[in-house]
Amino acid sequence: MAHAAAQGGQHDHAHDHEHDHESLKTFGFWIFLITDCILFGSLFATYMVLHQNTNGGPTPEELFKMPGIIAETFILLTSSFTSGLAVLGMNKGNMKQLLGWLAVTVLLGASFVGLELNEFITMVNHEGATISTSAFLSAFFALVGTHGLHVSVGLIWMVGLMIQLKRRGITAVTKRKVAVISLYWHFLDVVWIFVFTIVYLMGVM
Repeated sequence: MAHAAAQGGQHDHAHDHEHDHESLKTFGFWIFLITDCILFGSLFATYMVLHQNTNGGPTPEELFKMPGIIAETFILLTSSFTSGLAVLGMNKGNMKQLLGWLAVTVLLGASFVGLELNEFITMVNHEGATISTSAFLSAFFALVGTHGLHVSVGLIWMVGLMIQLKRRGITAVTKRKVAVISLYWHFLDVVWIFVFTIVYLMGVM
């Protein structure tokens, strides 16, 4: 009886330790998001200061093709919705729904990155608008490119998580990781809304 009680106590202690460890990792991720907010805040501030310094080169009105930008925005916002559906599937314990919506999110995110790369290539090849053309374009490529890099990292992270989910199933660790990647993805969507408004909409107005 005493032995069983001791074993139960050890199990509870191990469970509490695992929960604390996961909570600490989640807290660490929030610290990362705060530093990312500072990074993007600095890039936005730099863009606002430099966006009119075109050095006689292409202006935002000449460069930005809004139909493509609107398509990018729609795709990324939809991917945020599908990542939320993946979390709902996880909370129901439905592995098929979880993996399915994560896969849709990855496809949408990859489409977004593809459209953004096409936008950059068109600017460079057809308009001669490179990162060294003007202060405006330096700030533009730094800001939008940093966001695109974050999305690309998120896609690699999500694919790796899908592989881990297939191997280990839905556990306390994988639950935390799914919640974190979903939070990260929503954060990138919020940043993109600011990019869309401040860079693109204000640029063509």
